[in-house]
Amino acid sequence: MICCRRLRAEFQNYVNVIIAGKKPSLQYLDMNAAIKHCVVGAGIWEWASNDENAEPDVVMACAGDVPTLEALAAVDILRQNFVDLKIRVVNVVDLMKLQPEEEHPHGLSDKDFDSLFTIGKPVIFAFHGYPWLIHRLTYRRTNHDNIHVRGYKEEGTTTTPFDMVVLNDLDRFHLVIDAIERVPQLKKTGAHVQQKMRDKLIEHKEYINAHGEDMPEVSDWKWTY
Repeated sequence: MICCRRLRAEFQNYVNVIIAGKKPSLQYLDMNAAIKHCVVGAGIWEWASNDENAEPDVVMACAGDVPTLEALAAVDILRQNFVDLKIRVVNVVDLMKLQPEEEHPHGLSDKDFDSLFTIGKPVIFAFHGYPWLIHRLTYRRTNHDNIHVRGYKEEGTTTTPFDMVVLNDLDRFHLVIDAIERVPQLKKTGAHVQQKMRDKLIEHKEYINAHGEDMPEVSDWKWTY
């Protein structure tokens, strides 16, 4: 009850939309942490990042439930295969935070935006909508040229949940490939992992064609760190 009262107090004069899915979803934050995160609107998920006291090599950003799941799964793969890679995970729940504060009352200052997304590191952004929206919201930001967005491409059919993500190139395997292609040191050392990800995409297609459902390693995935 206390958390509910806090939630109402923090979000007065807002239009609050609650979307309920048809199947269980992973929960990443407890109520207190979720309230703080929603109030801030965009922030680093420390528990998923490993760049504390260091500059990240790549920023894995995400907005939306499925993109967040895929981004975290991609981070999991990257951390397993490149133990020295410094990754920052940034989750966005208020897209208006991406705009400059002069353009929207929720917008981040350039200083705060640069602090989150860096001024020169690659940003892989998994987004639940059209990729161009993120580019429009961030086009005036310092690091815009390094922001690569994966999102909805109007691809879909009657298939499995994960295959819908694959059809739009928003899956964990594509995100890992994106990171390898954009982090300078991984361009030299990541070829084998990159090939493994391409093989996984083929394996996924073969599995759903044979079984009509997603691979267990996908459907049963949970955060391991």
